[in-house]
Amino acid sequence: MDVQGIHHITAIASNPQVNLDFYAGFLGLRLVKQTVNFDAPDVYHLYYGDAEGTPGTILTFFPFPDATRGKRGAGEILAVAFSVPGDSLGFWMERLSRGGIEFTGPTRRFGEELIRFLDPDGMQLELFADPSVDPLPGWAGSAASPRQAIRRFHGVTFIHRETAQTAAFLSDVMGFTREDSEGNRLRFIVGPENARARIDVVADPSASPARQSAGSVHHIAWRAIDDEAQRVWREELSRAGASPTSVIDRSYFHSVYFREPAGVLFEIATDPPGFTIDEPVEALGTSLMLPSWLESERQLIERHLPPITVPGLLKADV
Repeated sequence: MDVQGIHHITAIASNPQVNLDFYAGFLGLRLVKQTVNFDAPDVYHLYYGDAEGTPGTILTFFPFPDATRGKRGAGEILAVAFSVPGDSLGFWMERLSRGGIEFTGPTRRFGEELIRFLDPDGMQLELFADPSVDPLPGWAGSAASPRQAIRRFHGVTFIHRETAQTAAFLSDVMGFTREDSEGNRLRFIVGPENARARIDVVADPSASPARQSAGSVHHIAWRAIDDEAQRVWREELSRAGASPTSVIDRSYFHSVYFREPAGVLFEIATDPPGFTIDEPVEALGTSLMLPSWLESERQLIERHLPPITVPGLLKADV
């Protein structure tokens, strides 16, 4: 079985309104789902993505209002990268400048041009000029101009003190293809061409351990096309000694969790049921949605959640 690319990436934030204003208002992603952390329902779980919440575009957050800032370091995902149309980096540099957000670049990595910046909680983001996404439609409601809008994930960067075990796990167990190397950075690719993701593994023996909190990536989910594909993957992971969890119902997908050798939390998530099981495409993200087993607690949950305002369909300012 082959991993079909990235399904979603989940991170930790602090202020939910600041998170909304940045990812929906500034970066122009669509708020696809407004729900709660099923394991701690007094905390939001906010999902951002493309117009329809397509797997491979979904970045999610648990915003803990009192969270301190995390510390980047070894044993975590260091950076999350998005693909934007091939001619749009100038647009994004101008937009970042006007927004008072410092960035570095453009620079080149494995022949691709990119810029780097931080979100309000210090999470490292990258935008890659990627002509392969030019044919993909941008969300019509994007605050950052549909033509220049973020299309999907480009990939992620891991940072580890030692990379041999992780590299072997990615290639031998997960089936990723080792594509290239550049200095202390190894690149792997995964997924079909129309959903390809780049996984960079950086070796830094001097890196101190990461401390996970606001601004940290919690886990990355790999894409399984259905429950049967996930079942096969779970069996393969068990044989490899990865100790996957049982299947957990996350309403919009089914999840299995495990850790790679250096400790990064991985998930195998199914494409179905999808984000339209409880609200239509045109209404995605507009209301607080709860799973059936939490619906009886709605009033209590709503009292504990801080109020948020979803940014409207804003006109791009550059």
